[in-house]
Amino acid sequence: MEHHEKTLMAFDDFGREYMIDVFTSNKELNEMAQGGAIQGGLPTFRTLEGHTATYLGGGEFSVRVPGEGEAVTVRTDDPDYA
Repeated sequence: MEHHEKTLMAFDDFGREYMIDVFTSNKELNEMAQGGAIQGGLPTFRTLEGHTATYLGGGEFSVRVPGEGEAVTVRTDDPDYA
């Protein structure tokens, strides 16, 4: 089950804004888990337009935009990813 965790605001070198959604995938640890025990997976990232984003570390993401030759590097100052 995929869960939307938050939305980040990031900018490229030209000042263009990219909104990146952070999703986590959770699964139940046991089919019989009555307490709802779950295990969190690694987050995945997508722009609001649905383009794949990859976290590079240090507040940087790589966004692959169809039709563009290279991926775009964007930066955020969100404390969870800066």
